[in-house]
Amino acid sequence: MVDAFGRKLELALKRLSMSRARLAADLGVDKSVVGRWLTGSGRPSGHNLSRLSALIAGRIPGFSALDWDRDIAGFADLLGADPDAVPEARKGPPPLPLPLMEQFLASTAVRGKAYEGIFRSTRPYVMAPGRFVHDHGLIRLDENGLLRIRIGVGGTTAEGWVLPFGNQLFVFVVDTTSGALLFGIFNGVSGPRADVVDGLCLTPAQDAGRTPTAHAMVFERVADLSGDAQADDRAFAELTRKDPVAPEGSVPDDLRRHLLRDFGPLQAAAGGDLLLTAPLSRTFARGARYSEPQA
Repeated sequence: MVDAFGRKLELALKRLSMSRARLAADLGVDKSVVGRWLTGSGRPSGHNLSRLSALIAGRIPGFSALDWDRDIAGFADLLGADPDAVPEARKGPPPLPLPLMEQFLASTAVRGKAYEGIFRSTRPYVMAPGRFVHDHGLIRLDENGLLRIRIGVGGTTAEGWVLPFGNQLFVFVVDTTSGALLFGIFNGVSGPRADVVDGLCLTPAQDAGRTPTAHAMVFERVADLSGDAQADDRAFAELTRKDPVAPEGSVPDDLRRHLLRDFGPLQAAAGGDLLLTAPLSRTFARGARYSEPQA
């Protein structure tokens, strides 16, 4: 969804033959911030607006911060640009209209890069007790300033969002093929790079009753993003075509115990867990590899 300011900024970039990455570098902000300005999910602060206006004034003599208040036709005329080069703002709900969206965006701007990469999951195989499954996930910052996630397994791909908040990751993913939704809460890391995150997921099982099922999951990094989005997409697609079922004996014993543990009244009476939880005291989340991943 593009608002009036976003359209004007897009016109200015086209007129100056400048990419959003170059603008971000010149202003000293992350390119996801520029993406939010362009899509209307954020506006420049007074300081950044002044710097942006000065940058444009260096190439368009006479331009000032007051010119942002012009209507789109007057703004385009000032720049000598075609106002039809950018589509009209489209009405409709903004992406993820959540009450805490500003906090999610701010947290992603600070912590999002730590979670960009290609990851491999290990989780219990619901349809085959005692076995495990590996999904693959590609996490990448998008132009709206949010972390988008794609999860692939068995040739199918689901898409959704990762919302960092505090030291946790809130994840929701939609499989448009089956109509299944996956919700997850994962423990994050405090360092500049996450190599392992773990937590709990809730999703319908692939049985006749679509049984709601909760289970533990660990995500391990298998590759960094290369900077070439198409190459990363190809690498991710290749991984999703692998047999998702983990070979017998390939999952280390401590990881097995972490993913498959008893809980309930009897365990609680013996000093164990009453509910399925993922406490920080037992988390596998860390900035260093848990084990050498087998991509």
